[in-house]
Amino acid sequence: MTKKTIQEIKNKKIGENNPVFIIAEISANHNQNFKKTIQLVKAACESGADAVKLQTYTPDTMTINSNKKWFQIKVNKAWKGQTLYDLYKKAYMPWEWYSQLAKIAKKYNVILFSTPFDLTAVDFLEKQKVSLYKIASFEIVDLELLKKIGSTKKPVIMSRGMASLDELRLAYKTLKKNGCPDIAILHCVSSYPAIPEEMNLSTIPDLKKRFNTIVGLSDHTLTTETAVAGVALGAKIIEKHITLKRNKKDFDAAFSLEPKEFKELVKQIRNVEKAIGIPKYEAGKKESENLIFRRSLFVVEDIKPGEILTKNNVKSIRPGYGLSPKFLNQILGKKAKIKVDKGTPLTWDICR
Repeated sequence: MTKKTIQEIKNKKIGENNPVFIIAEISANHNQNFKKTIQLVKAACESGADAVKLQTYTPDTMTINSNKKWFQIKVNKAWKGQTLYDLYKKAYMPWEWYSQLAKIAKKYNVILFSTPFDLTAVDFLEKQKVSLYKIASFEIVDLELLKKIGSTKKPVIMSRGMASLDELRLAYKTLKKNGCPDIAILHCVSSYPAIPEEMNLSTIPDLKKRFNTIVGLSDHTLTTETAVAGVALGAKIIEKHITLKRNKKDFDAAFSLEPKEFKELVKQIRNVEKAIGIPKYEAGKKESENLIFRRSLFVVEDIKPGEILTKNNVKSIRPGYGLSPKFLNQILGKKAKIKVDKGTPLTWDICR
């Protein structure tokens, strides 16, 4: 992809010279409670997020109902000890909620979109007239799913996760070949929660260099520093989980931000954006006020007319009302045209 900006999506542009696109990921923190999900969407919108992301699947579109050893979850403290089917049965969001949640987000001028996990989910989301798609890091190897998503000709945000460079290139190529107009790639560590020493944020600018596309970060760490650092390294999309309250009841709460924390993250990102600015070597407006405190050439002893200027009666000192110190060697040895009092800024009119 050679474009520096993803096509406009509902009056929002993603990419260079545009604000960082901030996504609040609800994931399974809805607890299959519709009222709570509405509260979550509203909280995400009010936090300043540009978009709210859902996940579209059912236990039957993710796996099969089996107790065999291959389907037993043996990792991740929050999910350990159950089958994949049982986990997804508790974690999926009923699809019929989507349209109502989209209406709520629209009132806030916030985009609501989703990650489809199979072909039927894409068909459903197309009926909902979604404006873009997210590809989860675990699904990046599902080429049939990628072909289907690409064929919708909608922009795609794809999490890298565990993908190797070869897998990532194949996924990118598959999407483009099947009609996807724009692809953004998010650096992501698929660990829940992720720890800072495994984040390797330098991958963000490397992805940008390798794929010449918009890059970002899907952050599963427990705090906000990693996401903010990602912005400083060039991330134009930040995705972070949100929950109403961190507790054991919410499946993904352990690595999610509460609304106040998410709002603070948005504030930090916006401040960092301002601080990054553009390459500049001239003094700024506020900085210019302090130019007078730089050194300049001053007369430091009373000088009579015709007296020679020397290092004893002219020095480089603060403030900056006199000639620049770079002219010192040019004026040494010259004679004063007039009487000059100690403490007078040196000007060309004084020398001859």
